[in-house]
Amino acid sequence: MDGFELNFEVLKRWDKDYIWHPFTQMLEWMKEDIIIITEGEGNYLVDINGNRYLDGVSSLWVNIHGHRRKEIDEAIKNQIDRISHSTLLGLSNIPSILLAKKLVQITPPSLDKVFYSDNGSTAVEIALKISFQYWQNLGHIAKKKFISLNNAYHGDTIGAVSVGGIDLFHRIYNPLLFPSYRIPSPYCYRCEFDFNYPSCNLACTDPLEDILSKNAEEIAGIIVEPIVQAAGGIIISPPGYLRKIYEISRKYNIIFIADEVATGFGRTGKMFACDHENIDPDIMVISKGITAGYLPLAATLTTNEIYNAFLGQYEEFKTFFHGHSYTGNPLACTAALANIEIFESEEVIKKIQEKISLLEKLLKNFQELEHVGDIRQKGLIAGIELVKNKENKEPYPIGERKGHRVILEARKKGVILRPLGNVIVIMPPLSISNDELNYLMDVVYHSIKKVTES
Repeated sequence: MDGFELNFEVLKRWDKDYIWHPFTQMLEWMKEDIIIITEGEGNYLVDINGNRYLDGVSSLWVNIHGHRRKEIDEAIKNQIDRISHSTLLGLSNIPSILLAKKLVQITPPSLDKVFYSDNGSTAVEIALKISFQYWQNLGHIAKKKFISLNNAYHGDTIGAVSVGGIDLFHRIYNPLLFPSYRIPSPYCYRCEFDFNYPSCNLACTDPLEDILSKNAEEIAGIIVEPIVQAAGGIIISPPGYLRKIYEISRKYNIIFIADEVATGFGRTGKMFACDHENIDPDIMVISKGITAGYLPLAATLTTNEIYNAFLGQYEEFKTFFHGHSYTGNPLACTAALANIEIFESEEVIKKIQEKISLLEKLLKNFQELEHVGDIRQKGLIAGIELVKNKENKEPYPIGERKGHRVILEARKKGVILRPLGNVIVIMPPLSISNDELNYLMDVVYHSIKKVTES
């Protein structure tokens, strides 16, 4: 700020005086020291005191190609010189048009239309509302309910929470939520049936068949995080699971919604997680990595069949009456276009395969640690589940905050992480180098060892 120098102590005090941080018990925050980030350099964050930290979770899973990527910086600056925002209500703009075309080209072939919003939660709300209204417009007025998975996370707005399945986050809001059906999570380490894969024959999909065989006439759709239930603890479904629930959904003619907010844009080793099992969803939700961590943007993509059900004379009121002030924001769409251009020009998906193999190799070392119960990986996403007792899989009591203590230890060694309870999450930028990945995993290994074995 011109003419006024802000020091760390002043900013730290103002933070604690004025900011309410997300997913944070503020009573504890007030007691802790804090890091104030001022810059980003490649795969590193730099704080107000000049300390550098390897960004081990991509600034909450959004950064793709590193911070201050020249091509994206310049694209945004050039767009600012034209216009920063204009509404899509009654108007259009060039970046939103070009991005919509590009998104239809790179997503599964079933998807034809793009509805913009500004974050994953709102994009999920749009998917749910479109699914519901689709059936209403067709005259199937009984189809009002949804199916979702245990341990699911689809965002924090009321509709998204209604199809969420993480008790810690969602239980308190139960009186506000609409009812939905739940099916087991493909959480092989803590299988709800006490079976083992593959001899289980994917028994966790049987409840979906049972629910639909009895209640399909009242179900609008199913919403799934393909391959990886991210916020649920990096729960990775076994091969064939996604395909099977997709085929069951097709059998009973319900809408299949793929929530790729966390898994999209190369995270799982393919552009989208649906690509692993050739899934053509009716609706796909994307956000997080869409702008490579630069600006808020989300998109809900649908088939032409769904889109066409909303066409009619105005007085028929088939219109989708939904929108946001910043829908199709030109700056955000420009950032997304530059992000996708880097994917294509640098063959990012091809180049990360070596890093995925390296991560898999490095994770094997963690099996020897006394309190690592399970290691889960898909692409450049990994979850390391800490347990009190490895033999019986007893979890650490939540009050011990083992995951939090591990990330504080890693912070001392220049690595930023964020856990999910007792699960240490690894989700670095796709641009991470082999040397940086080696360092990241070395720090995680020794931080877990120190916190759990000392």
